[in-house]
Amino acid sequence: MPSKKNTVRIIAGELRGRRIECEVNPSLRPTSQRAREALFSILGGDLSGVHFVDVFAGTGVIGMEALSRNADRCWFIEKDPKLAVALEKHLKLFRIADRGVVSRLDAYRWAESWQPMPGEWIVFLSPPFPDLTGRSDAMLAMIAALQKALPEGSTLILQSEQCPMLEKLPDQDQWRKRKYGRNLLWFWGGPIAQEGDDAEESEQDEGGEDQAGEDAEFDEVDSEE
Repeated sequence: MPSKKNTVRIIAGELRGRRIECEVNPSLRPTSQRAREALFSILGGDLSGVHFVDVFAGTGVIGMEALSRNADRCWFIEKDPKLAVALEKHLKLFRIADRGVVSRLDAYRWAESWQPMPGEWIVFLSPPFPDLTGRSDAMLAMIAALQKALPEGSTLILQSEQCPMLEKLPDQDQWRKRKYGRNLLWFWGGPIAQEGDDAEESEQDEGGEDQAGEDAEFDEVDSEE
């Protein structure tokens, strides 16, 4: 599948409507607008006082959505030099570079040594799907390290597609799942983990309307042959 140059829009907040240029391909697929809307509806419209971390940041759209909703600061963990440079460019363009830190680190090594300052944190993990299958042990160790490091009242969120690794999540019974098309959002800690039953949106025909709905957020600019 060739890369396609696209833009994704920030949904709400002070940066509402701003566009992030990206190339969508099998290894980089930004979180769908549907899932982003659901995520931030659950987290609440105003993230004042929250420290946010966007791990495997890619385009950085999740972290920038958080900054747009008044998160105090966001750390973007992205080891790919090209993606990190693009992230820094957009932070400067949107005049939020004073609240955004791009760390060009391997996410697994970062998690091993991360020591957060006191306060409320939201850590969002959106690993490449091959990591969920081919590096599942490393991913589970990473999740366990973050659970141990996070201050009380903080939230850990994992975005994934269905895979066997999800049956082995640390503290399995303390996670809450939300499903939006093929996107799964798993929440640990914070108020969402205290809810009772999982909520699951009804799906359209598999691969039909649901797929189209997830792709509808992209404005195609150009295609690479």
